[in-house]
Amino acid sequence: MAMDYQEKRIVFMGTPDFAVPALSLLAENGYNVVGAVTQPDKPKGRTGALQAPPVKEKAEALGIPVFQPVKVRNPEFVETLKNLAPDLIIVAAFGQIIPRSILDIPQYGCINIHGSLLPKYRGAAPIQHAVIDGEKESGVTIMQMGEGLDTGDMLARASVELAPDETGGSLFEKLSLLGAETLIEILPDLFAGDIIPEKQPEESPTPYAGMLTKQMGILDFEKPAEELERLVRGLSPWPGACTFLGEKNLKIWKSRVQEQNGGTEAVPGTVLSAGEDGIHVQCAEGILVLTEIQLEGKKRMDTASFLRGCKIQAGQRLGKNSNS
Repeated sequence: MAMDYQEKRIVFMGTPDFAVPALSLLAENGYNVVGAVTQPDKPKGRTGALQAPPVKEKAEALGIPVFQPVKVRNPEFVETLKNLAPDLIIVAAFGQIIPRSILDIPQYGCINIHGSLLPKYRGAAPIQHAVIDGEKESGVTIMQMGEGLDTGDMLARASVELAPDETGGSLFEKLSLLGAETLIEILPDLFAGDIIPEKQPEESPTPYAGMLTKQMGILDFEKPAEELERLVRGLSPWPGACTFLGEKNLKIWKSRVQEQNGGTEAVPGTVLSAGEDGIHVQCAEGILVLTEIQLEGKKRMDTASFLRGCKIQAGQRLGKNSNS
């Protein structure tokens, strides 16, 4: 990396764990990060004690000044940003829409590390949606930011294959590292003006990957077992997939699909059997075998351990409005 690249002034904007490797590698590679912008501290847990975002913790450890505006479009903060005089702003899972007043500040614009192979999975939760939809590969895109939602010109893409047991959490970690490495690879070319941006098509081939909600994780056994198993993996560790055992929430941490030989008269949601190898639940197509679960108020455990303290019998129904 030429010395003049090290002198370029960079502002980094990010909030969760996903953004931390990129900030770390920028510092390790001698880039001049003059400020880290992240979301305000938030109350956590029952005590309500304020918890700093991971990017704030990393930036402070690296000696980088931290800024936590409630809204980045606030004129006072925009002025603060102008005073930092960034040549480039790098964004990674920041959590707020960046307005035109900020996009226009740096000479090299604002670039974003997005957790999908654009134009697929524009939106807030591309990583988890790729697992839920059964994609065979995913990846990261470094893109030039505009005012559209993840529609800017692409500067680089890098892909990974999804493992058969891939979860939202494991893919999150892989893409977090891949995004950081890809960013560091392209920065010298970006500053040298050697990257030819690639325009995205207007339409995405996949639905918008909206924010995750707990409601998304409620298993509907009227769907195929294969689809539900992907949902369990995609929403792990948060917000998690669940069903109901009587009136209590039953979180599903791990499951597998078992094909069904021949027809059945069992209603979807019916427990077919419960033993050492798991709780077998009838679905619209196939059987979902629950292998690691957590009953409301209890610890997470494998099904065999769970069944030693809680009886579940063939014929019981799982889900709301079911007879337990």
